[in-house]
Amino acid sequence: MIIAMTSWIFIMRILADYGSQVVAGTTIAMRIMMFTMMPAWGMSNAVATLVGQNLGAHKPDRAERAVWVTGIWNMIFLIGVAVVYFLDSESLVGIFSDDAEVISVGAMWLRIVSYSYFVYGWWMVASQAFNGAGDTITPTKINFFFFWLLEIPLSYFMATTLGMKHSGVFWAIFIAETAVGLFTLWLFTKGKWKSVEV
Repeated sequence: MIIAMTSWIFIMRILADYGSQVVAGTTIAMRIMMFTMMPAWGMSNAVATLVGQNLGAHKPDRAERAVWVTGIWNMIFLIGVAVVYFLDSESLVGIFSDDAEVISVGAMWLRIVSYSYFVYGWWMVASQAFNGAGDTITPTKINFFFFWLLEIPLSYFMATTLGMKHSGVFWAIFIAETAVGLFTLWLFTKGKWKSVEV
């Protein structure tokens, strides 16, 4: 999680080149995002416990079922959040600022990032499933690759080289979060984690 969270420092540094209103809008959007994702993190953390208990009881199929059921509920919840973001993002950001540019930037962040939520929910659950199985190395490697080696350079490339400015950063985040979700879910389905002795 430290790897994933510290990548935001570099993202904010890239965004800082586009002015204080962009930073303010992004910061507000991130706070809204973190607050609305708290239930999803709670469900994901519960998966680690369920996987650990069931693998410890030599019931890998039950552990896998717990991940799929929780993943479906997590996805449903985050799709609901994404719909709210998409339909009412400006009102949400407007609670915290009266500046039209800040509201526009924050609303853009919420709308673009919301596209990846149906997959991002699976990343949260599958990562915690690996942790519950005692495999903390796999999520660390995944996070390092997708958040440091993909998201940060892609954000810079799309914002600066392609000239998309802050919207390029937002689209790069969408791409990275969608990719990490799909890859983590694919790795989870391979089933190697079920052979871990807990």
